[in-house]
Amino acid sequence: MLKGIKVLSFTHFMQGPSAVQTLADLGADVIKVERREGAYERFWSGMDTYKNNVSVFFLLANRNQRSLAIDLRKEEGKEIIYKLVRETDVVVENYRPGVMERLGMGYERLKEINPKLIYCSCSGYGPDGPCVKLPGQDLLLQSYSGLMSLTGRKNDPPTPVGTAVVDQHGAVLAALGVIAALFSRERTGKGCRIDSSLLNAALDLQAESLAYYLNKGEIWDRSDTGLASRFHQAPYGVYKTKDGYLTVSNTPVEKLAEILESDELAQYTSGDQMQKRDEIDLIFSNIMKTRTTGEWEQFFTAHDIWFAPVNDYKAVENDAQVKWNEIIFTYQHPDAGEIRLVNHPLRYNGEARVQRLHQPAIGEHSAEILRQLGYEDAEIREMIENEIIVSNERKQGS
Repeated sequence: MLKGIKVLSFTHFMQGPSAVQTLADLGADVIKVERREGAYERFWSGMDTYKNNVSVFFLLANRNQRSLAIDLRKEEGKEIIYKLVRETDVVVENYRPGVMERLGMGYERLKEINPKLIYCSCSGYGPDGPCVKLPGQDLLLQSYSGLMSLTGRKNDPPTPVGTAVVDQHGAVLAALGVIAALFSRERTGKGCRIDSSLLNAALDLQAESLAYYLNKGEIWDRSDTGLASRFHQAPYGVYKTKDGYLTVSNTPVEKLAEILESDELAQYTSGDQMQKRDEIDLIFSNIMKTRTTGEWEQFFTAHDIWFAPVNDYKAVENDAQVKWNEIIFTYQHPDAGEIRLVNHPLRYNGEARVQRLHQPAIGEHSAEILRQLGYEDAEIREMIENEIIVSNERKQGS
């Protein structure tokens, strides 16, 4: 879908690589420009998860890309980038604000080389402002943005979301901005600078709850029962059963009182479910403890009550709908061996995306990329010897 679009990726960690992987999944030719030693994510992985010494953290966000390992501090290295920029459509970077400018690769400099360039910067707080020098990282932005204050029980500490939601949302927004800019360039012929920040992504995730606060001046406290949000009516949350937990969504209290044969719930109307939500939720929570999870699932199914099991990853992995959606796929990597990852999340004409390129070794495509720029093999060997680039070119079929 993006075949023919060329992207230079100066990205590391999670936000930037996930953004360019989305573009790569859609067919863009993405060159991962990394330091000669390799990008950070090659040398770290959650739970120390490595497959044949290959970081799974690297594998999960660097597919369908080519690697150019280069010393950007050397003039010869900069010249290679400038040549690439002349034929590049998009640059995506997530260095700290100011780093690309110091390297001579900021937007204003690269726009002189290619006026139609689309340049996307992914940062923690934005390209400027009072927080521009602060470290931008998912957990920190969950805390800074107020997101962490929404989750957890009333008397518990603020609770972070258990996965990198801000990084991923920031990545998706960056990819969306790039695609919008590409579409605009088709009509106007003009390039564009895009700024995607984790702070704005975190606030965008809270568009609903933040809007209530901004227009009411308050947001209710977290609950000490089962309520999962600070603004929904009861019941709405995760409830303890006789042998586990079950998640239950909005249901009129009159219906609950009838099917549960509860005199306590019968005292309330749907109009009370918001203002008296803590009272109603406590009654409902106590009722939920009287039956097993399986019994409640059968009961709620029979009475058309919205509910869902509280799945762990083993249950998710084996879930029939997850398998049907083909969102988890298995791939044979030349170094890591068999790996299993989350696939591109969208379907096009009913089909899942197929991985085109494996996640590259450090500098696996350096020589190939330079040849495409017109460099001779002797020049490439000299650059390798002078430590301007690293080349780990694979033999055909390896």
